[in-house]
Amino acid sequence: MSQSISSQNIKSALAPNPGISGQSNQQNSSLADFIQETLALTKRLFIQLQRRPSTLVAGIIQPFMWLVLFGALFSKAPSGLFGSDISYAKFLAPGVIVFTAFSGALNAGLPIMFDREFGFLNRLLVAPLSSRYSIVAASTVYIIALSFIQTAVIIFASAILGAGLPGIAGLSAIALIVFLIVLGVTALSLGLAFALPGHIELLAVIFVTNLPLLFASTALAPLSFMAGWLQVIASLNPLTYAIEPIRYIYGHGEWAINSVVMNTPWIGFSFGSVILVLLVFDALILLSIQPLLRRRFA
Repeated sequence: MSQSISSQNIKSALAPNPGISGQSNQQNSSLADFIQETLALTKRLFIQLQRRPSTLVAGIIQPFMWLVLFGALFSKAPSGLFGSDISYAKFLAPGVIVFTAFSGALNAGLPIMFDREFGFLNRLLVAPLSSRYSIVAASTVYIIALSFIQTAVIIFASAILGAGLPGIAGLSAIALIVFLIVLGVTALSLGLAFALPGHIELLAVIFVTNLPLLFASTALAPLSFMAGWLQVIASLNPLTYAIEPIRYIYGHGEWAINSVVMNTPWIGFSFGSVILVLLVFDALILLSIQPLLRRRFA
């Protein structure tokens, strides 16, 4: 009798907890629904791109023109003028890669803004979505995919124009850096899309910040070329922290996580510390837009 009772106790102790099992299944179901919704909304954005491909075409042609025109403009520049013995084509390519990805990410809020103005966003908000965050997740996936396409085109175009082609490790590092800068800027743009009253205001912010951030970075010239006050601003610009490690990869066949890739007026940054700065930038942006998204999705 006691043996039977102890056997039943052992079986009951080893039996799965139905509450825990049900909770686990519910979490798996919610995650699957979130992924399905994100993919469906991302597909919608790509269908829009397929119907109006001018955005992607312009996003590829413009940086190619930058490479050709600026490369021709400084083709006869003395060797070593830009702080090293690399050609200006090789010097310019990282700046064009990062600025193209940055520009695309800065425009990420426009589709959300137009959905707001045309009423489609309200339909999504009242739809039985498992998570309304799939709306912003889809926009983020879409912009990151476009940025990788543009980056690949720019890398191969700059290789044809004489910048060379990094190795597999270098290309992987470039992809990581592009992902980090695009993630933060996309989150910022999506936050602005929910905070600003209309697309006119969002376009104004884009126009006001786009070119100043370009010229206040090392995309077109090294820090040593700049006035002292501009060096300080460029050293605080997130674009600089994305451009310089890519430029180091282009200029050095061998690099490591502890390689010093940029020197600011106050401290030098290694490859690893630059990645950490970009991670902190992304974290600050994501944390800052969380309250806004909660209010909008409440």
